[in-house]
Amino acid sequence: MRRILDLLRRPRSGFDAPHIQPAARRFGVCAAAFSLLACLIPAAAHELPDVPAIRDDLTEKDLARVRAITAPTTDFSKPEQFELMQGGAATTRKRVNADSFSQFSANITFEEESTFKLGNAIFRKNWVSSPSSTQASDGLGPLFNARACQSCHLKDGRGHPPEGKADATSMFLRLAREAETEEEKQAIAAHQVLNFPDPVYGTQLQDLAVPGLVSEGRMRIDYEEVPVTLDDGTVVSLRKPAYSVENLGYGPLDARTTLSPRIANPMIGLGLVEQIHPADILANADPDDADGDGISGRASIVRDTLTGGLMLGRFGWKAQTATIRQQSADALAGDIGISSPEVPHHWGDCTPAQKDCLDMPTGVQPRLGDTEAPEPIMDLVTFYSQNLAVPARRNLDKPDVLAGKQAFYDMGCASCHTPKFVTRRDAPNKAHAFQLIWPYSDFLLHDMGEGLADGQQVGVADGYEWRTPPLWGIGLTQRVNNHTFFLHDGRARNLTEAILWHGGEAQSARDNFAAASAKEREALIKFLESL
Repeated sequence: MRRILDLLRRPRSGFDAPHIQPAARRFGVCAAAFSLLACLIPAAAHELPDVPAIRDDLTEKDLARVRAITAPTTDFSKPEQFELMQGGAATTRKRVNADSFSQFSANITFEEESTFKLGNAIFRKNWVSSPSSTQASDGLGPLFNARACQSCHLKDGRGHPPEGKADATSMFLRLAREAETEEEKQAIAAHQVLNFPDPVYGTQLQDLAVPGLVSEGRMRIDYEEVPVTLDDGTVVSLRKPAYSVENLGYGPLDARTTLSPRIANPMIGLGLVEQIHPADILANADPDDADGDGISGRASIVRDTLTGGLMLGRFGWKAQTATIRQQSADALAGDIGISSPEVPHHWGDCTPAQKDCLDMPTGVQPRLGDTEAPEPIMDLVTFYSQNLAVPARRNLDKPDVLAGKQAFYDMGCASCHTPKFVTRRDAPNKAHAFQLIWPYSDFLLHDMGEGLADGQQVGVADGYEWRTPPLWGIGLTQRVNNHTFFLHDGRARNLTEAILWHGGEAQSARDNFAAASAKEREALIKFLESL
């Protein structure tokens, strides 16, 4: 059922271009033509009744153009049209440097640039404990992991493990247990909760605290080197992490609590991802592996905290969040301890068992609003997060990069890392509307095998499942963040290690990589570095 809408695709005129190569079917089709109508209805559609089976924001002519331009390529002799501009017209063409992830969308208005810069100031500012003379910056903690959004999303990029230092600012531990009682299981099934926090320590371990309060503890990582021999005899050492907590400040963790490490994700392209039509994402879902290709991507269905309605989750390591605004509010509350209209928890992640924390003053200023980050602040942070531009591709016409792109398709990587989408025609901001984008993700949940399992349920995602992360910008990680640590916990020290950790639904693609020649593997890495 993967890429089921491709059944309707035919060679057509291009996306604002004279011609597009016909697309070969690479991702599977429905079993029989007579069942096409049933095939077009996504498996998760019954949970999202407002999502049509086929995009409702386009005319038939535009729908044909979108199908043609997003069809998988079969010509690897040259770059595809518009491939340079990974984020469509929003792509930044500014010089590659350490600020490559911090540029605004190239197609926003002059007035919107001002809004972006104000949002950037909020994103970078350090919050302080209450009471303080700054007032508008009051509200830190009382327990927290960082003082500013930028502290986790370093240069708007990728976080990293502590690497022998005390600095775990851009990485933390999620704390949760699975549903146990029938009532709890029903709450999960109804999307009322994502999971159940530790009764004392809450949803994540906070390793910092305001003056006068004890922090919750410290994350500890112990690595074991595991050699892996590839088919040509090359030996690659993978580091296998083991996680624990030390210096606990409030007694032991609950025996049922699981630890899930998470590094901060890059911020680029989020506003474009938000405007991918849900029908296009659901079209790739195949939860029962109906086509037998071994890949059974599942949609994450979550409940909007403000409206109470069901939405498609597409942000976060387990696609547990539907909107950028909610993702921002969750991070402010959990990481910094700042309340907002979306998450009005003035004491952040403090639990009833942490009475000293709940006795601390908050940073709510009645003259500014009912929360520490009232609606105007959330508007600015959200706009900023929606408009961090994706950098343009580099070296996309080089022979080794083109060879690596073909290897990416041939090895099966594109089965989950879907190369391209066209965003909604009716996006609220014109900068995000009807853009051909290249995120290389299907934004679905996939079983990644025992090696990457964290044992933690998050909504519909079980302990083996992770959202396919977008790959755009991955080749600039070293330039922007001065490291090459990848995967949800940064265990992979380079892209080769990251690929070799893939298992479960990605086992076949991983094995194809391991069986390839050194030249083929190097070409694939060159392609990834060009993104």
